[in-house]
Amino acid sequence: MGIQENTENCFLSFCFSLALGLYTVNAVYGDTITMPCRLEVPDGLMFGKWKYEMPNGSPVFIAFRSSTKKNVQYDDVPDYKDRLSLSENYTLSIKNARISDEKRFVCMLVTEDDVSEEPTIVKVFKQPSQPEILHQADFLETEKLQMLGECVARESYPAGNVTWYKNGKVLQPVEEVVVINLQKIVDKSTGLFTMTSSLQYMPTKEDANAKFSCIVTYYGPSGQKTIQSEPVVFDVHYPTEKVTIQVLSQSSTIKEGDNITLKCSGNGNPPPQEFLFYIPGETEGIRSSDTYVMTDVRRNATGEYKCSLTDKSMMDSTTITVHYLDLQLTPSGEVTKQIGEALPVSCTISSSRNATVFWIKDNTRMQTSPSFSSLQYQDAGNYICETTLQEVEGLKKRKTLKLIVEGKGRGKPQIKMTKKTNTNKMSKTIVCHVEGFPKPAVQWTVTGSGSIINKTEETKYVNGKFSSKIVIAPEENVTLTCIAENQLERTVTSLNVSAISIPEYDEPEDRNDDNSEKVNDQAKLIVGIVVGLLLAALVAGVVYWLYVKKSKTASKHVDKDLGNIEENKKLEENNHKSET
Repeated sequence: MGIQENTENCFLSFCFSLALGLYTVNAVYGDTITMPCRLEVPDGLMFGKWKYEMPNGSPVFIAFRSSTKKNVQYDDVPDYKDRLSLSENYTLSIKNARISDEKRFVCMLVTEDDVSEEPTIVKVFKQPSQPEILHQADFLETEKLQMLGECVARESYPAGNVTWYKNGKVLQPVEEVVVINLQKIVDKSTGLFTMTSSLQYMPTKEDANAKFSCIVTYYGPSGQKTIQSEPVVFDVHYPTEKVTIQVLSQSSTIKEGDNITLKCSGNGNPPPQEFLFYIPGETEGIRSSDTYVMTDVRRNATGEYKCSLTDKSMMDSTTITVHYLDLQLTPSGEVTKQIGEALPVSCTISSSRNATVFWIKDNTRMQTSPSFSSLQYQDAGNYICETTLQEVEGLKKRKTLKLIVEGKGRGKPQIKMTKKTNTNKMSKTIVCHVEGFPKPAVQWTVTGSGSIINKTEETKYVNGKFSSKIVIAPEENVTLTCIAENQLERTVTSLNVSAISIPEYDEPEDRNDDNSEKVNDQAKLIVGIVVGLLLAALVAGVVYWLYVKKSKTASKHVDKDLGNIEENKKLEENNHKSET
């Protein structure tokens, strides 16, 4: 192996260096030290020997090899018993390197005329164990200098140095803030060092999540190296500087009936566990843990809430609004009125903010609020006044008015039946015209057999009227019965219907209002004509009575003949006919 001056080379766990004119072998603790004899083998060599020098300079021989007899002998030196090996080229090997092997060894080659010597310095290095931070503080308190821990690195040779780091940056000693003490203790049996560095530290609030570590710097065969400990985070205690109150709720708004949880917290570490809660209407604070619960709150819970530390040194407040919604419907429930009557209806709202109000009639939303100045059948139904606070989830109220409008006979069903032969002469249409409120249910039966007719067709129920229609083709005369029934009464009407083969008079259907007016006008005209004829007959009778009286007077005269009597009779007959 070649060795150059002022250079370092590492090979097979040991290194050679040239220092101060002496060759040095760098060995790793526990490994084998190999020292070549750096002398050229002379002619006439008799033997070679290795020795080491004591601190006082006296030699201690440890190995001998004869060049002629080729035998090897090792001296009885306790430190090197069973550890030495001397090769044919006089290279000396020492197993299981120890710190005590750091010596000045000398190779000697002896001839009859001369003795040659070449010294070699042995250096042994031991890497320390990974440093550990021991005796760690349970927690750190701000504004207080205290022992953070000890960084310990064991079995190092030579002794190393310890450096403390916080978040990757070197901690430099600062009086009353950063205090570092390093101790190096050597094990006399092994010669190895243990380094212990203690750190006293005054933390701040910002050190709550800081990572502390230590690094050991040591020397090995190839130069300077480092080993770092695992980082450690300490629980830093600091006092509360601010108190905060929060409202914990399932929604962003609170309504009557909800539960409210107040939470008070302090920004200290550890956080405070008890607080004083100040509730509207209470003069004294209520001592509690960090939460205070109110159940089924009412509108009077609206107000300002506060919490503080138990010593009342810090306080925070918040305002809570408990939303409410009241609805009053007048009238409400079931109300029965007569047709034509007036019915005032009012829906009054009281709420914590503007509410939306709308009306529903028979499951259909109304465009305007109901107003009844003269009730009609179509006004009857189920009315709902409903209101909501759109910004408050789940706050909705509704009330119902069931309005019943009765007509004559308290809404007793009125029935009229009509029949008509269809144009194809193959069937007849029978109609049951029904009037009444509440809407009657209609049933058709065949008199005699009592069978029920299900194939019917109904018109829309308007203004308390509707009709039910059936189409039949009877092979013989039948009597049909229409039954109309509501909550008030039951009405039954029957109609005879001839067989389809027998022509019959069709019952006219209801005339409309215009036709009724025309019929009334015709009736009035007929009555006028009859009255006029009666007046004319009365006048004719009076004239006839005067005439008869005059005739009787004239008959007393002698000069009247029978011819005049006959004329009088004819005149009388004519007058009678006129009267008639």
